Amino acid sequence: MTSITSVELNYLVFRYLQESGFTHSAFALGYEGGINKCTIDGNMIPPGALITFVQKGLQYLEMEANLSNSDADVDEDFSFLQPLDLITKDVNELQQIIKEKKKNLHKDREKEKEKEKDKDRDKDKDKDKEFEREHERECARVREKERHEREKEKEKDRERLESEKERDKQLEDNTDRRMVTDAEDKHEENEFFEVGPEPMDISITSTSQTCEIPSSDVMILEGHTSEVCACAWSPIGQLLASGSGDSTARIWTITEGTSRSGVQNDPLNVLVLKHVKGRTNEKSKDVTTLDWNGEGTLLATGSYDGQARIWSTDGELKTTLSKHKGPIFTLKWNKKGDYLLTGSCDKTAIVWDVRAEEWKQQFEFHSGPTLDVDWRNNVSFATSSTDNMIYVCKVGETRPIKSFAGHQGEVNCVKWDPTGSLLASCSDDISAKIWSMKQDKYVHDLREHSKEIYTIRWSPTGPGTNNPNQQLVLASASFDSTVKLWDVEFGKLLSSLNGHREPVYSVAFSPNGEYLASGSLDRCINIWSLKEGKIVKTYTGNGGIFEVCWNKEGDKIAACFANNTVCVLDFRM
Repeated sequence: MTSITSVELNYLVFRYLQESGFTHSAFALGYEGGINKCTIDGNMIPPGALITFVQKGLQYLEMEANLSNSDADVDEDFSFLQPLDLITKDVNELQQIIKEKKKNLHKDREKEKEKEKDKDRDKDKDKDKEFEREHERECARVREKERHEREKEKEKDRERLESEKERDKQLEDNTDRRMVTDAEDKHEENEFFEVGPEPMDISITSTSQTCEIPSSDVMILEGHTSEVCACAWSPIGQLLASGSGDSTARIWTITEGTSRSGVQNDPLNVLVLKHVKGRTNEKSKDVTTLDWNGEGTLLATGSYDGQARIWSTDGELKTTLSKHKGPIFTLKWNKKGDYLLTGSCDKTAIVWDVRAEEWKQQFEFHSGPTLDVDWRNNVSFATSSTDNMIYVCKVGETRPIKSFAGHQGEVNCVKWDPTGSLLASCSDDISAKIWSMKQDKYVHDLREHSKEIYTIRWSPTGPGTNNPNQQLVLASASFDSTVKLWDVEFGKLLSSLNGHREPVYSVAFSPNGEYLASGSLDRCINIWSLKEGKIVKTYTGNGGIFEVCWNKEGDKIAACFANNTVCVLDFRM
């Protein structure tokens, strides 16, 4: 018997709610049921389809009596019908469809019987051929074994010759060593200035085991009761914020005296910022994102309930900002600290006036959920979405001041460079792109990854940074388990960091721009020296890693894990 799928039923109910004027209910069902992702052509569904469907169910009882007396026959008859047929056709038309399809089924069964007979004849022939092939394979295995034995004999001979050559070479080296000292010094001097034309392909080696961060340099923060998906150091002091699926954010005080004392769950060192009264783990209150203001005096959190909240450093809830109609996926303070920017699943971005504790302007340009936002300066910013588009907006303007089209998949992340002149983006279309406000098309199309690119970060180097004499580079982290570094001036790959075995969700540059930390679902944090091109420290936790971040001094790295913990690593070279 035919059956209606949950997707089809959800769509019928969704249409009924829309047609009946229940807009909010339709939005909630549409979002939670993923209606926008289903493949049903809405033009094929007539108005009032759900009511019609129920009426057709009543007609089913009538047809049951008229089609046949056998239950089995009734089930077979209805197996010929599709849900769309029941909605759009009357009883006579349905009976005609069943009659024609039964006739076609009978013909198909006769053809199947003939095919079965032909297959039996072919099987007998195949058995004879298989016997001959097996005999040939056995002969080939014997020949292969003999060849392998001959190769082993040759290898032994080569090893004997090599050992004799090595002894002769050592004698010559001892004789000539004093004569080549000056030449070696000159060669080393030339080699220092040598630049290779190809990008480095850096991978982890067995020696990396020696750079495992010892447990004495790791502090594990326990207290969350669900996965921890966001963490951020305060720009001042030793405060670390974390956000979790348990409906709380936490502010941890990380002092020098406790930085190497194993597991920490001391209630005196943590403030719990509850997003729901009473019980926790309510999924509608997941803390999805958080960000400190520039002075480190206020923490903003975004939640699955569509509300942004602003907290003081002592854990007091200062403001609750409510206007979004869907989960908040991203939020950022501007540098001045007077505006907070939020991006939501409701397809909009909102700029909030923090002092007035109200929304300043809502930007409704995207046709899909807003995935990321980033300030260019104190009044303009970029947004990205599942609709493949990037918009640059400005407070006070009713239309985007720039639109960037070019990605062929969801745009997961957007980031302005330190001077606000270049915008980097990454997407599910396996590319990262560099954009300029001076042109509509991308400046560079960076395509070396083999899977979706989840996030990107600019190095804190070059003009406008504290490290102006170092080259500006872009790092991209991908589900292909690699991190890649790019020369943004020429759009070329500088190096590929291949130390992870699972998707890489987060990367972060050290404040001095000399190191890069990466966190992956393989439970490993790798710290790379960009100068040496290798892993200098690594740590393996007990869950996938969603985010890594450095403190302002660059001597501690925090990471949040899927196993409900936050880790703080001491970093000293």
